[in-house]
Amino acid sequence: MDDFLIPVSTTKAKRPQAAKPLVHELHASSRTQVPAIDSPDVALRALKEEPDFETVSKVLDYLSTEADKKDGFNLISPDPGAANMAFQLVNDTIPNYWPTLKERGVRANQLARCLRNPCGIGAIITRLRPLIADCRQKKPFDTTRDALSYIEDLLEILDRVLRDDECSSEAWRDVQKHAKNPVQGKMMWKEYVTQIASGKVLSLAAEAEDALKERRSPRSAIWMASGNEYAAWLGRNIAALVRGVGKREEGAGVLMNLCGKALALGYTDQIVSALMSNLINSGSSDVFSTLLFKLKVFEQRKYLNSMITFVTKQYFGSNAEVKEDAPLKPSTTVSAAAALFHGLIKDINLLQESLVSTLTRSSIPALDGSLFARRSVIATIAQDEDQLHGLLENSLKIFGDAFYIKHAPIWQQEGLAQTIALTCGYVHRIQPMFLSVMAKSSYHTSGMSNRIGSSSARARFLGIAVGMAISKMVDKPELQLKFEMDGDEAVEAKWYQHLTKVDDKLGKIQDLVTEDRKPPEKRPTPKAGPKPPQPQSKASNKPSITEIKGPRIVEILDDSNEDDFDLMPYEQPDSDPEDDTDDPTEINRNKPVAPVYIRDLLAGLRDQENYDRHALALSTAASLIRRKANFGTEVIDHIEELATILIGLQDTYDLDGFAEHRQQALIAILLAKPAAMAQWFVRAFFSGDYSLTQRTAILTTLGLGARELAGLKDTATEDLVPPSPSFPSKQLPPHLHALYSSTSPGSDPLARITSNVSKQLLSPLAAQAADSLTGPSILKVRTFSSRMEVEARRSKPIPNALAQIVAENFFFPLTGRWWIATRSSSSSNSLYTSTHLLPAFLHTLALLLQASGPSTLSLPQMTREFWALLLSLRSHALNDTRILSALLFALLMLLETNADKERLATEQGKELIETQEWVKMVFENLPGGQEGGEEERVRVLAAGVVVRCQEVVEKYQRRLVGSLMDY
Repeated sequence: MDDFLIPVSTTKAKRPQAAKPLVHELHASSRTQVPAIDSPDVALRALKEEPDFETVSKVLDYLSTEADKKDGFNLISPDPGAANMAFQLVNDTIPNYWPTLKERGVRANQLARCLRNPCGIGAIITRLRPLIADCRQKKPFDTTRDALSYIEDLLEILDRVLRDDECSSEAWRDVQKHAKNPVQGKMMWKEYVTQIASGKVLSLAAEAEDALKERRSPRSAIWMASGNEYAAWLGRNIAALVRGVGKREEGAGVLMNLCGKALALGYTDQIVSALMSNLINSGSSDVFSTLLFKLKVFEQRKYLNSMITFVTKQYFGSNAEVKEDAPLKPSTTVSAAAALFHGLIKDINLLQESLVSTLTRSSIPALDGSLFARRSVIATIAQDEDQLHGLLENSLKIFGDAFYIKHAPIWQQEGLAQTIALTCGYVHRIQPMFLSVMAKSSYHTSGMSNRIGSSSARARFLGIAVGMAISKMVDKPELQLKFEMDGDEAVEAKWYQHLTKVDDKLGKIQDLVTEDRKPPEKRPTPKAGPKPPQPQSKASNKPSITEIKGPRIVEILDDSNEDDFDLMPYEQPDSDPEDDTDDPTEINRNKPVAPVYIRDLLAGLRDQENYDRHALALSTAASLIRRKANFGTEVIDHIEELATILIGLQDTYDLDGFAEHRQQALIAILLAKPAAMAQWFVRAFFSGDYSLTQRTAILTTLGLGARELAGLKDTATEDLVPPSPSFPSKQLPPHLHALYSSTSPGSDPLARITSNVSKQLLSPLAAQAADSLTGPSILKVRTFSSRMEVEARRSKPIPNALAQIVAENFFFPLTGRWWIATRSSSSSNSLYTSTHLLPAFLHTLALLLQASGPSTLSLPQMTREFWALLLSLRSHALNDTRILSALLFALLMLLETNADKERLATEQGKELIETQEWVKMVFENLPGGQEGGEEERVRVLAAGVVVRCQEVVEKYQRRLVGSLMDY
């Protein structure tokens, strides 16, 4: 057996010396000291050798100290050492130590200070790109590394690097300290501007947020991924740099590079809003005028237009125009805004000419909708007599042009008429002879003739109002123009005459500061004082009953005598549902009470921390507003505040019926003050920063509120009218009733109304077609009804309160602002022509036209403007079924509302023929869909439009041929 165990080889091992104990090694390692960091090479070597936290802390101390020295080491220097240091910090130190550094805020701030330069920001951007690409690649589970935590860490450090409003100022100071020569400093600053102002950081942060949302649960996005917030941060940085550089010559090029590059970001209005707010509040707006003079011409115009938009929204956005026969009061805000504009353009002739062109050409949407903004701009132009004369001459020339009268939106024409009235007042006070010459010029006389001969009643009125205002200033009393008007037109004509007496002077820019920083009013809360002593009752022989507060179990003793037998006992009340629970902590005795005053309603809507109070306020808002609308001035005093809160309200608690309750409240607000609030809602729809859902709610408010004003009621609108309190009925609970009912209240009210109206319009056409296929009429049996039955079925006439205000306050503001918003959009895919918003917009306009009725005086002008808008959307309609359906419904409503078909054939012959041919082409190219499907409904609408057009064409064929000889 021993032969099987043969050694293969033999070796000798030397026994090592006595090993040191483990405790000795630990003491030796603990005594190892961190090397001193005294140079960039030592710091870089320490970061590469897997340092501990103490070493990293010493490196950060060294880098942050050197960065503030005049000739110290800074990552802003364009050399390989700085690039290697930034690479090591971003790719190794942040992934390993960022959670620990974040807990110690000082270390995190030191790291951010080191990376606040083009080299550090560039290293973060370079590292983020492959991580985002790696996160979006589809790999097997075992080979996919977790890049999400790295992306979150880099976004956090980038947020800390750029968060401060002094970031750009600090970068410029570093450039001045560490640049070896002016050329190198210029290149370093240009690299920084390219990173932060060209959209690199914004786009990359947005991509990182999308990657994180795709792979993880929803999270709150950082501000760098939002274009508006990033642009506001950039504007505050420019303001800080303007204050730091001042009027020094060496800083002009720095600001010019940053301001010029910021325009390419695409958020000019947001940048200028934050910039001017900061400069006005700090009293440094005069410094920016020096910078504006040195920018390029197109950059100057962009900044000026954005400044006008900012001032209009910030200071004049909530000022409603009240057209009454009373002098217009001077405004310190208007004077302050005029002083601001004058300080910016007083030395730049090109900007003065641009301002004149802006007023006459309506190139700024915000300016067209605000009389106060136009007053401030005209007061600025009035400081130069030549520019003021040019403004009056150009305005009269455009105002009287026949093409402008026929095709320009009425909303723009009203703005130009107000501009003329204001300008005439200034010219008459400065040089009356020039106004007399312009009143007799061909511009004014031919313009008055074109206005009076216009087929639009509103265009005629504007010409008459302006002509009367000018004639009152230049003609003798016996030669003045006089037109017989009554009602609202007479009051508005007087209002135009009061505009000529407005004389706004240049004020102080500091008034804008006080207006912007005005703290909210706080009402003193009454202090609870000592209660007055209660008078003691006389002593009685009867035992006193002491009331015990709080829940108690009390034994009731029956001490009644025989005299109480005739008393009838009450039944026990129903128990509180909350008492069914055995847990006393779930019983709420402090239930909120429904608000009784508007101020309580506002507090309840704002209080989103208290669920019960917020839900109760929202559910009772509509009924309270309707109840208080004609009782006192509570609603009128807070009406704009109510509308602002309700539109911007978020469904934080996922409340049942949130959209319906909010819609009811918004409609109640519109009905409380229809004319003024309709214009306010239109301004909010186009100028407010709202989501698609909130803009759709605004359109629904305008459409349904107008129908209720007109007295039109149907099942679609009754759901949005708060019911009066009634006794319980045999009906399911609200959430179950909504589930099992045929029409869910959560569906789109506009879509339901358009569906019902379409059925009403197309049913007679279908019946007529069926009659034509069933044989001669003589073979049909006709049933006769009694006179009583006929009268019972006949709808009674109702007063239409909408017809008097629909054009000026609902329809023309919507169409006019839509034209300006779509034409001023930089891309063809505007928000207002999108698939989600355009159908609701067309439905709203169509319902407004129907609700106004065929007897509305402004129906011809509404028809002309609406038809032009619809024909301009044909290319959009061919690309989307929903837009096509809305467009066809609007055309059908247009033809049905205009009962005077002869006028349609006479005045709108070209549009009628063009519509008929286009809808025929659409009908022939539409595929046959399933019965009841979307394609089938579109075909039915197209067929209805073709039939209605053909009826007018066949009846007035000879007249159409005569009017279309030159078509």
